[in-house]
Parts: sequence; C-alpha cells; structure tokens
Amino acid sequence: MRHGLGREAGFWVSAAVVAHTLWTSAAPAMIYPLYAAQWGLTPTVTTGLFAVYPIVVVAVLIGFGTLSDRIGRRAAMLLGLAASAGGVLLLAVAADVGTLFAGRILMGIGVGLSAGPAAAALVEFAGPGGTGRAGSVTAAAQSLGLALALLLGGALVQHAPWPARLSFWLLFAVLVLIFAAAWFLPHGRADSPPARWRPGTPSVPPHARGAFATAALAVTAAYTHGAILMSLGAQIADDLVASPDAFVNGAALSLFALASGAVGILARGMAPRAAMIGGGAVSVAGAAFLAGSAALQSLVFFLAATAMAGAGYALLVLGGLGIVNAAVPDRQRGGTLSALFLFAYLFTGVLTAGLGRVAAGAGLETAVDIGAAVMGLLGGLTVLRAAGNHAKPESPARAGACPG
Repeated sequence: MRHGLGREAGFWVSAAVVAHTLWTSAAPAMIYPLYAAQWGLTPTVTTGLFAVYPIVVVAVLIGFGTLSDRIGRRAAMLLGLAASAGGVLLLAVAADVGTLFAGRILMGIGVGLSAGPAAAALVEFAGPGGTGRAGSVTAAAQSLGLALALLLGGALVQHAPWPARLSFWLLFAVLVLIFAAAWFLPHGRADSPPARWRPGTPSVPPHARGAFATAALAVTAAYTHGAILMSLGAQIADDLVASPDAFVNGAALSLFALASGAVGILARGMAPRAAMIGGGAVSVAGAAFLAGSAALQSLVFFLAATAMAGAGYALLVLGGLGIVNAAVPDRQRGGTLSALFLFAYLFTGVLTAGLGRVAAGAGLETAVDIGAAVMGLLGGLTVLRAAGNHAKPESPARAGACPG
C-alpha cells in the first residue's frame, strides 16, 4: 500500500470500519419497542426490520463480494460507509415504516460492501504474523460497536429527548468521522491500475474449502447469537422479564458485547479449533439459560444467557476467522471473507424473519424457545466439526499463522 496513513493508523481505522458494522446492525435494537408502541407494529414487522438487513447484506455479498480484491480495500470501505451513513440518516428522520425499511436496506448495502474488506484490511495492515492480532481486534471491534449501540441506545431512549431519533443522529456523526479518516487510508495495489470488474459471487479457493466449511459453521453460529438477541432481546426484557427501563435493558443486552470483547482479547493466544470448541460449548449453555429466562421470567437467567452468548460469539468468530486468514492468500482474502459473511447473514436473515412470524402467531416465549434451540444446535455442531478435524495436523506454516 502507498500514500495516506501509516500502517498502524490504517489498522485502527480499519478496526473502526469493522466496529461500525455491528453498531449499524444493532442501532435500532432498543428502539423496536418504541416503534411497536407508537405505530402499533407487530413482532412480524419489527423482526422484519431486523431481517431485511442481513438479507440485503447477503444480496450485496453475492453480487459484490469480490469487489475489494479488484478496486482495493479503501475504495470498497468508503462506498460501504457512505451507504451506511445514508441508511442511518433515513432512520433519524423516519416518519413511517416504509422509511425505516429503506434505511435498513441502505445500511445492509453499506455493511455488505465494507465488512469483508475491513476484515481483510486488518490482516494486511497487521503485517506478517499478525493474523492473531487481526482476529482478536476484529472480535473486539465488533463487540465495541455492539456495546455502543446497546448502551448508548438504551441511555438515550430512557433519558434523552427524541428517543427514537437521537441515537441515529449520533451514529451518523460517527460514520462521517470514520469516512473522513478512511479517505486517508493508503491506496492498495488493487486500486492502481484500475482492474476490470464485473459483479460476481465470492468464491473460495479449492485448497481452503475444508477450513472454510468449518469456519462458516462457527461464524454462522456466532452471528445467530447476535441476531436472536438483537431482534428479540429488548422485547424479551420488556415483555417476559418485565423490565420497563430501556437503559437497564440495554445494559443487560450489552453484557453480550462486553463478554464478547473481554473474551476476544483474553483468548487471543488460543488455537482456532480450540476456540471454536470452547465457543460452541459455551453457546450451548447460553441457549439453555436463554430458554430458561423466558420460561421463568428471570432477569438473572437472561443476564447469564447474554454473557454466555457473548463469550461464545467471540470464541467462534476468533476461531473461524483464524483458520480462514491462515488458509487464504492476500489476493483472495476479501472474496473469501465475503463468502464467509454471506453464509452467516443469509442464515440469520431467514431465522429472524421466521422467529418474527412465530412470535406473532404462537407468542414471544415460543419464538425464544425455538431461537435458543437453533443457537444450541449450531453450537453443538460446531464442537463436533471442530473436534472431528482437530486430530488432523496442520502444516507448520498455517499453524504458525493462526492466532497465538
């Protein structure tokens, strides 16, 4: 890379772009109950607002997943940040449900364009032997973005004026600042000379398909945790656990992000497969506590579930990204990571839409039970997959490139 910010500054700007993907995703999480109360929305509509986002992310990844491998990480991230900012702005001024859906669609486009390139840029700015640092910071940045969405969102909903709008104006300002910083990122070698590019589905190098399958299962399991808690969590706390304070509910949900960030940092030295096994096991326990929180209307169980889900998320993402980053060369990493996120977002989009219909027809507790069962099943399958492959020795070069 050449010109612009130095390697270390570029690393942290890329981390900020990663953080925005989760902040943008969870930005409306604490406001869904307000929309439901003010506009009489059903759970089908509110979960639909969540589900349209990952579905759009998938569509963008299918068509543009390899874009950053051709036009460069910087250009792809700038396009993504611009779309995300436009979507957030629509939510800040929304006066009807149609505008909310339009905003979520733009936010999905933004994250679809920037998620893979930002994760790939972190690895490249980290330099040789830096995949462990990149994976750890990726997990921590996602956790920070999520925590900010929940804590600030809950606080502003409960204690500030314009509760359905102020958090979006704050996020819009942050995105403008990140865009300005990303403008000064160095141009990658893919930026010059301009490469001829056509929309196309991201692909996985044949030699990396086994590692990719394991990573895709782990990351999909991780994203399922977040999707369930972000789409239904505020309503679980409000309706089932009977906590009326939005800031308290946001703080409870933020345990997911705080646990994820702390575990992501502490687990930096873990081998990828060990991280996935541990993450899957913790996820199974978290699923049991989530179902218990709805059945017993227990805030203690809900807090335990969010913390366990966060820890499981961090370990699963850390392990999944670790084996992919080690197995795929730089020139193919953007497309491969986009394919990884494609699987995760596609599954969570379909799941949350389905849970919304279940909640509307059979009740919120039934939807929570089904979501917890899916969460536990994917965690268990990840343990089996990772443990089954654990006995296969990795080449010294790949093992050395993994986290730790």
